[in-house]
Amino acid sequence: MKKKFPEHFLWGGAVAAHQIEGGYDQQGRGLSCADVMTAGSNGVEREITHGIVEGKYYPNHEAIDFYHRYKSDIRLFKELGLKAFRTSISWSRIFPNGDDHEPNEGGLQFYDDLFDELLKNGIEPVITLSHFEIPYHLYEVYGGFRNKKLIDFFVRYAQVVMHRYKDKVKYWMTFNEINNQADGQSDLHAWTNSAIQFEEGENREAVIFQAGLNELIASSKVVKLGHEINPDFQIGCMMAYVPVYAYTCQPTDQMASIKVMHRRYFYSDVHARGRIPHYILKYWEKKQYHIEYNAEELQALREGCVDFIGFSYYMSGAVTTVDELDGHDITDFPHAKMSQNPYIKSSDWGWAIDPVGLRVVLNLIYERYEKPLFIVENGFGAYDQKMADGAVHDRYRIDYLKQHIEQMQKAIDEDGVDLMGYTPWGIIDLVSFGSGEMEKRYGMIYVDKDNQGHGSLARSKKDSFEWYKNLIAENGWTKEEGMEH
Repeated sequence: MKKKFPEHFLWGGAVAAHQIEGGYDQQGRGLSCADVMTAGSNGVEREITHGIVEGKYYPNHEAIDFYHRYKSDIRLFKELGLKAFRTSISWSRIFPNGDDHEPNEGGLQFYDDLFDELLKNGIEPVITLSHFEIPYHLYEVYGGFRNKKLIDFFVRYAQVVMHRYKDKVKYWMTFNEINNQADGQSDLHAWTNSAIQFEEGENREAVIFQAGLNELIASSKVVKLGHEINPDFQIGCMMAYVPVYAYTCQPTDQMASIKVMHRRYFYSDVHARGRIPHYILKYWEKKQYHIEYNAEELQALREGCVDFIGFSYYMSGAVTTVDELDGHDITDFPHAKMSQNPYIKSSDWGWAIDPVGLRVVLNLIYERYEKPLFIVENGFGAYDQKMADGAVHDRYRIDYLKQHIEQMQKAIDEDGVDLMGYTPWGIIDLVSFGSGEMEKRYGMIYVDKDNQGHGSLARSKKDSFEWYKNLIAENGWTKEEGMEH
């Protein structure tokens, strides 16, 4: 007989405010950096416009209209059996410009009502304070998180919402996947993580390091503040973990893997250990980056370590220094390049499907930090086909989730990892972050809307809905043959 998961394991689902809510101009909400991103397509990144440009399509403006439909959606979540629902607060709903002196009551009331509805249905809110959206005004006037003034703006925002919801929300995370900006290359990640306004000719990587450190300082101050507001708060970070394997047993491949992973670990090392790691200080020295911080800020980092590590896991990578192998060059180690792993398959969007990689991450992170872990994103984006009778037979999604959950159980039972919960990404179909598509679907609940914004927005259950419902009801599975019900 297979073991079940821990008694209080948080089975849930995950979304983000800007990808589901819509209502971008309702009840005093201000413009966010997510509101100026157009729709892209598979392999084509979204355009970031200067303000809203007439004639452009911005899918986040309506998203799936959760703003007006959350009560009926929560009824579906209750039927599914969710014990937790991970979403975010739109900073622009609370402080429309980000630097306002007083919060917007309309926005505060919306989240009061949303959290009340979740709790009424037995669902624990798990809340991210900044999930890829920052008030657009903070970009225009201050240049984004490169400016240290944003530290205080973020702390003020966090203080307001943590105090307001201190008896409704127990689980918090500060910034979503800020280590995604680590490579310094993607306009999309630098924009959504930090809303950086770059100056012509400057070193982008250095600016991103400064913005990232400012966010880490802001996070640490919020962790300390949150514990003062309610000592029972559990406050974590949220990282994107992509384990990068050494492609061969060539020793330089192993060294390249270590150096590549330093980019990912920097952010969580500061979150969890409360100090800037030596390898990053050495890197800044080597690159002659003059990253600004002072003694008071270093003290804040020490005093604001997170309680748990929340993270996303979707894929793994491989790095090699072998000349004969193909790949795209990277700067982390001499002659290193990222190469395709021949032992695993990929999704329609080219994302490597590697369930064992999740167990690898769980072991690496738990050994590194010895803090509880929380998988707050994991899922399978696919082109779902709706049958004539309205059914969506997404066996591929069930198989993907099943394989990853099996690795979670092994990490708990065989490796001793302390895992708090699992909230698969896009529990309901939503606007894709990377491409702005609706047809890159993750959900167990289908939403009738296409990439051009057409559709009734009607909700319906996929086959994975019933499968996950049964899994939650049994807290895992008990039969030797696995999770088939």
